[in-house]
Amino acid sequence: MYAREVKAFIHRNRVADVVDALNKAGFRNITLVDVQGMLKALSSQEQHYSVEIGQKVVNEVKLELVCDNETRTADAVKAIRDNAKTGQPTSGWIFISEIQSAIEITD
Repeated sequence: MYAREVKAFIHRNRVADVVDALNKAGFRNITLVDVQGMLKALSSQEQHYSVEIGQKVVNEVKLELVCDNETRTADAVKAIRDNAKTGQPTSGWIFISEIQSAIEITD
């Protein structure tokens, strides 16, 4: 069985376009989580100081989805890369991990 998790860390202002592109490509089970990270800030409004870690951080979005074949994984990566661009040299990161097993939750 082929299963991959695609996880991307992107700027919050690019999320709507990325999700729209993924939906148009047929992806539906997309998870979005607000996180704090170290992406380069696009503006001073995007960055703030984290007392917990003693550094400046950016509010980012972690996007996760699961793909069941190589073609779908490539489709997801392309949709994210094409739509998460900010004009900065690095606009975010995409990670792909193999899923060892999946267990359905049933009654």
